[in-house]
Amino acid sequence: MDKNTNLLVVSAHAADFVWRGGGTIAKYVSHGANVSLVILSYGARGESNDLWNIEGQTLEGVKAHRQGEIEAAAKCLGVENFEIWDYQDYHMEINSERMDRLVRKIREVKPHHILTHGPRDAFNPDHETVSKFVFDASVLSTSNGVRLEGTERTKQASIFGFEPHQSEISDFKPEVIIDITETYEQKQAAMNCFKAQNHLINYYGAKAQLRGNHARRCSGNNEYKYAEAFSRFFPYVGSEFI
Repeated sequence: MDKNTNLLVVSAHAADFVWRGGGTIAKYVSHGANVSLVILSYGARGESNDLWNIEGQTLEGVKAHRQGEIEAAAKCLGVENFEIWDYQDYHMEINSERMDRLVRKIREVKPHHILTHGPRDAFNPDHETVSKFVFDASVLSTSNGVRLEGTERTKQASIFGFEPHQSEISDFKPEVIIDITETYEQKQAAMNCFKAQNHLINYYGAKAQLRGNHARRCSGNNEYKYAEAFSRFFPYVGSEFI
């Protein structure tokens, strides 16, 4: 990863990108990659339960709070290029207009890699919807026949899926493990920004340690302390084993 690497991250809700990929995102930023982040919703309906316990709370109040959390977390990770599309969550719906918008974004970014939700995520249909949304848009972005004014077709990006919250129940098995030891403190700081989901901070801290253990065992590199795991949508293609 370097200044010639383009990474597009698509997050269904306000904090998904931090819990599931914050360390990896910060690592790409710190190594000079061009990181673009799209957050499709604030998670106001389905992932802001604590905020709704505040007397007199409103939808706009929840969104404003989550906006502040997103901005603070992005700063912790070093992400400057991010957009919030403010779609309704729980349940999120995708139509042709939204598909064209994401195809345009992919053609604009020209990502080498896309990081988003994996295809299976128990108890969270938004994540599964977004997984298919991103996959479909990535394929459409490569087709010369998909004509969107002002855009040109792109090459197929490799796509990686976040580890879901309920890993075993979602039948998740790590296919890629990324060492995030050098950026774990940034991830921890970003997680601490999301007080609306305070109960997840310790959970994902423990998950990073668990995957760090797997990283050490699978690689033999004892310097790996924290890691994040992902699925991959396509096989690795290359001239040699890596």
